[in-house]
Amino acid sequence: MAEQERERETELNEDDLIQSLENNEFDVFRDEYFNLHPYDRAQFYFKLEPDQRVKIYEYLSPEEMGEIIENIDADDEDYEPLFAEMNAQYAADTLSHMYTDDAVDVLNELNKDQAASYLTIMDQESAKEIKNLLHYEEYTAGSIMTTEFISIPEHSTVRSAMAILRNKAPDAETIYYTFVINEDRQLVGVVSLRDLITSEEDRLIKEIMSDRVVSVSVSEDQENVARMMKDYDFLALPVVDFQQHLLGIITVDDIIDVLDEEASDDYSKLAGVSDMDSRDRTPIRAARKRLPWLIALLFLGMLTANLIGSFEDTLEQVAILAVFIPLIAGMAGNTGTQALAVAVRSIATGDIKDESKMKLIMREAGTGLITGTVCGILVTGIVYVWQGQFFLGLLVGFSIFASLIVATLAGSLVPLVMHKFNIDPAVASGPFITTINDIISILIYFGIATSFMSYL
Repeated sequence: MAEQERERETELNEDDLIQSLENNEFDVFRDEYFNLHPYDRAQFYFKLEPDQRVKIYEYLSPEEMGEIIENIDADDEDYEPLFAEMNAQYAADTLSHMYTDDAVDVLNELNKDQAASYLTIMDQESAKEIKNLLHYEEYTAGSIMTTEFISIPEHSTVRSAMAILRNKAPDAETIYYTFVINEDRQLVGVVSLRDLITSEEDRLIKEIMSDRVVSVSVSEDQENVARMMKDYDFLALPVVDFQQHLLGIITVDDIIDVLDEEASDDYSKLAGVSDMDSRDRTPIRAARKRLPWLIALLFLGMLTANLIGSFEDTLEQVAILAVFIPLIAGMAGNTGTQALAVAVRSIATGDIKDESKMKLIMREAGTGLITGTVCGILVTGIVYVWQGQFFLGLLVGFSIFASLIVATLAGSLVPLVMHKFNIDPAVASGPFITTINDIISILIYFGIATSFMSYL
């Protein structure tokens, strides 16, 4: 009930805002709009029609619009039309007032001409900071770090450090960690806000800082950065170059976005579709993204059909064998997908180390052996009771037993091999591994059936 009341209240607020916007009630709109949480402001803005958003640009400053854009969970098909609606100078000023890493994220999603135009007309200092980050390869620590951080010289006193904090805090993305640098701007330590508040004002930063600071290289993969922040429970992580110069920091809000992005990407690949995150507005776009996988699977399916056709003589002699094809193929596909999910998750979370890969394979082999044995015995009994043919039941049961073991091993081995060759293991998607296991299980089933035809 409480949630429904909140939704109803939000709808009423939105109606009032739209009415004041359309009635050109400037002060009323701003008063009501800025009573909303920043996230709710962004959601309201995003829901508006283009002609209504044009009025928003007249009512809000570029700095206020920058905060809204930072709170929009938009994909690459949403930013372009939003910025195209704005006056070019207004758009450039909006980007310059955003945190640098967020501005870079937006510019990466715009077409190159549009991005270059904004960089040309925005103030030089902001443009320089943004260009520095744009040079870093996408999906690396450098591409997601921010340069709005506070650093303190190691020979400063607590008093001077607090003065620096008070002066720079409004523009910094976080002040809970302050990173300490030497004369060469090399990272030498970290001091927390708590340490600064509780220390005597005349003490040197060098005396209270922790020199066991954890940092990441600017070229480190963002997935590894996310894993490190999760393991250490950091709110911010410093980014350095190969000479340990402090370049920027990565904050926990950016890591949440990375985790969401990586999870969506892996899930999309496991489902056999690309870019699941994007909001496809038309069936044509959705179909265009799904067709490559479907066409590849279609050819693999034709291979399966051709394989069954090669055992036509066996099927003519014992037609009842055809009844169990979907059962055996389906069981193998399901088992392979389960093993695939376990292996891909272990790789993604970093649980897989060189010394534990064999352990995972042996565990999955044992799992396949147990599940294959149980399912094989169960199916043997069911087929015997149903058809009254013990050997037919034994044939189907043994085929399931062998197929489940092979499918489980395939489901775990394929992503491990791909990971070994630096290929994203999520590419070994569910539909792909299922189709491969269909082929393997049918080969096992008809191979055994053809060899023991005289007993059927």
